[in-house]
Amino acid sequence: MNVDRDDLVEADEIDEGDIVDRIFEAVIEQRLPPGTKLSESALCEAFGVGRMRIRRSLLLLASREVVELHANRGAFVASPTAEQAREVFEARLALEPNIARLAVQRATDEDIAQLNRHLEMEYVAHKERHRHDAIRLSGQFHTLMAQIAGNAVLLRTMKELVTRTSLIIGIFGAPGVSNCRDDDHAAIVGSFRTRDAEKAAWMMTLHLRHIESHLQLGSPETGAVDLVQLFAKG
Repeated sequence: MNVDRDDLVEADEIDEGDIVDRIFEAVIEQRLPPGTKLSESALCEAFGVGRMRIRRSLLLLASREVVELHANRGAFVASPTAEQAREVFEARLALEPNIARLAVQRATDEDIAQLNRHLEMEYVAHKERHRHDAIRLSGQFHTLMAQIAGNAVLLRTMKELVTRTSLIIGIFGAPGVSNCRDDDHAAIVGSFRTRDAEKAAWMMTLHLRHIESHLQLGSPETGAVDLVQLFAKG
C-alpha cells in the first residue's frame, strides 16, 4: 500500500500547536499583514511538514478568527472591515473597564509585582525601538489583566479581542502607531498600588478610547510576504 508523504507523522516534525503559535505570533506582531495569502506549499516548506498538518493548523487559526478560509482560493490572514473595527472596540470598552476593576480587587502583591516587571519590559522595548516586542508585550498586558481578574471566560475573550485589535491596528493604524502606549499602562498599574478599582476602570476606558482615536478607518494597504523566509528555521 502506498502512503502519501503528507499523511506521515514524524517524531521530529513541528506539531500543529507550534505552527499555530508561530503564525499567531507573526499576526500579533504585524509581520503578517491582514489579507496575506497563506500558501500551503510555502508553509509546508517553511515548517518542514506535510500538507495535512498545515491544513489542520489553518483550521485551528480559522477557529480563532485569525485566518479566513475561502473555497477554491485558500487561506488568508483575516482582514477586518472598518465596521468590524468599531465593533471590536465597542466590545473592549464594554468589558475591559470591568476587567480592570476586578483585577484591582483581586490582585495579590505578587500580581502587582508581575505587572511592574511587565511595565519594565515594555519600557525597554519602546526605548530600544524593538517594535515587534513592544506590540507583543502591549497585547500581553491586557491579557495579564484578565488573568489577574481571575475569570477564565474573560481571559479567553480578551485573547481573541487582543488578536483582532492587532489586526485592526495593522490595517488602520496611523503612521508611527504600533499599539498601546506604555505610559497609559503605567497609569493603570498605579491604580493597583493604591487599590483604586474605579480609577483603574476609568483609566482603562481612556486608554482604549485613545487607541481607537488614532485609527484611520479608510482603505487598508497590504503587501506580499515571503512565508518561507519568515518562518523557516534559522
